[in-house]
Amino acid sequence: MADNKPQLQSRVGVYAAAAVLRLALFLFFPTLPGILADRVEISTPVNSFKRFLEGLYLYNHNVSPYDGGVYHQAPLLLPLFSVLPDPQTWPIFTNLLYIAVDLLSAYALSRISDSGEAASSRLYKSARKDRQWSGSVIAALFLFNPYTVATCLARPTSVFTTCAILHAVAEAVSAKPLTALMCLSFAAYLSMYPVLLLPPLVLLAYDRQLPFNKDSKLSVFAAASTGIVGGFNGLLFLFSYLLTGSWEFLSSTYGIQLTLNDLTPNSGLWWYFFIEMFDSFRSFFLAVFWLHLASYVGGLTIRMRTQPLTVLTLLLGIFGIFKPYPSIADTSLFFGLVPLFRHLFPLMRYNFVIAAAMLYGSFLGPTFYHLWIYAGSGNANFFYAITLVWSLGQSLLVSDLTFAALRDEWEVERPEMVGKEIKQI
Repeated sequence: MADNKPQLQSRVGVYAAAAVLRLALFLFFPTLPGILADRVEISTPVNSFKRFLEGLYLYNHNVSPYDGGVYHQAPLLLPLFSVLPDPQTWPIFTNLLYIAVDLLSAYALSRISDSGEAASSRLYKSARKDRQWSGSVIAALFLFNPYTVATCLARPTSVFTTCAILHAVAEAVSAKPLTALMCLSFAAYLSMYPVLLLPPLVLLAYDRQLPFNKDSKLSVFAAASTGIVGGFNGLLFLFSYLLTGSWEFLSSTYGIQLTLNDLTPNSGLWWYFFIEMFDSFRSFFLAVFWLHLASYVGGLTIRMRTQPLTVLTLLLGIFGIFKPYPSIADTSLFFGLVPLFRHLFPLMRYNFVIAAAMLYGSFLGPTFYHLWIYAGSGNANFFYAITLVWSLGQSLLVSDLTFAALRDEWEVERPEMVGKEIKQI
């Protein structure tokens, strides 16, 4: 008990400092949230707080939030915000909600860290498993990440998806598969793409609950898990229908991601490609892009069956690059999970290149967008070029982390090869 007390105090201190920092930025820089909410790197058509306010206004006046063609977010968020005071008149209550969600996300991350799953799963134990950071350090790295802070200040609805995904993983490592699947269902309801995380999450939940239920079969567990996610999402859709009075929310919330009808610039790779695309080829390339995004799930899950948390982390990194409407909220989620794999850092090869590319994209992205939209001295190619650099940095991190995980696995299988150079043939 005495050993846990300093750890508890440090964790509470981290949460308190993070909350104070966010509250101070909200109070002393009241125009900053509005400025950040206009940034295309943070706000997209499917998570923008300003678009959400438009839908909330229509909802509060008994008009379908989807009538204006601007609101593309989940309907069940509207009752939550409708009970709060007007965010434009009394923003403090909304700000406190977003701060609380960030702290809940950090709490889930610390639970994942404390489980030790990143370096020691049921089927795999790294030789470097003792090289780990504490839950307090993991929470601090997430809460004080500039991408996380900027996302909180801009108040996109992505923070709710992030919180739901992290709690799904935290519940899975805590051997609570039912609540894990419910959290994942809610994340999929909010943003659709988290449903692709189901296979590795099922494996993670199965591995963690197996010691308590030795008669459990993976095939039965997977089928039951899929049914639970489908049933819970069905309930959420039913509640959404009862709330809005129609099924219009399906096409407005999920259809826009499948068809990419809104080509507002963002930090991703889709918008510019489809601006230049001939209409006759549009459907084909939409299918190709979605197939590419989904194709990583099966391969990574099968190849890295022994490390399901690693698969989840890598998939979140991939989704942050290749999903239709990515933002820095997706990057902050991926960066929040990467420190769990501290034991793999010595095996990574391109740390400097990754850091340089990410910093290059972070600073020049807003600059190039300003040159294009406001200064008129650039064009869309300026901004798209820097989004390519941004995606390159994330791609290098994903691929390097994958290499490190596979190299670590190889060294466990062949201890005589520890420290020796390998060459790809």
